[in-house]
Amino acid sequence: MRYSWTLIGLLGGLCLIGATTTQLVPTATETSRIGWMLYLLGFPLILAGFVWTGWTWTAMACVIYSTVGLALDLSTVTSILGGKGETDTLFFFSVISGIVNFLLIVFGARAFLHSFQETALPLSRPPNPPSPSSSARS
Repeated sequence: MRYSWTLIGLLGGLCLIGATTTQLVPTATETSRIGWMLYLLGFPLILAGFVWTGWTWTAMACVIYSTVGLALDLSTVTSILGGKGETDTLFFFSVISGIVNFLLIVFGARAFLHSFQETALPLSRPPNPPSPSSSARS
C-alpha cells in the first residue's frame, strides 16, 4: 500500500502525543484514565499494525480515527481559548495533535484512493505468434 510508512509514522506521532496528553489531564477515576489511554495509545498502535500488514481498509480506518481525534482537538482548543482550559501545555499538544490528525486524514485518504488503482488486474498479453519453422513443415 502506498503511503504506509507515512501512516505508521503519523500514528506513532499520535501515540507520543497521546502519552504526554494523558499525563497532563487529571481524570476523575482510574477507569476514565484507562479509557483515554486505550483511545490515545491502543487504537493508533493497532491501526499501525494493520497498516503494516498492508490491508487496504486500514487507510480508511485511519481517516475515521483521525477525524474523531481532530474533532476532539478542536473542541479542546476552543475550550482553552474560551477561558475554560487548564494549561498552555495542553493547548500546545492539542494544536500539534490536530495538525497530525489532519495530515493523517489527508494521507489516509490518498492511500485509500490509490489502493483502488493498485488492485486492478493486470492487462493480458497478446498470444505468442506461431513460430515460422513449425508452420513451414507439413
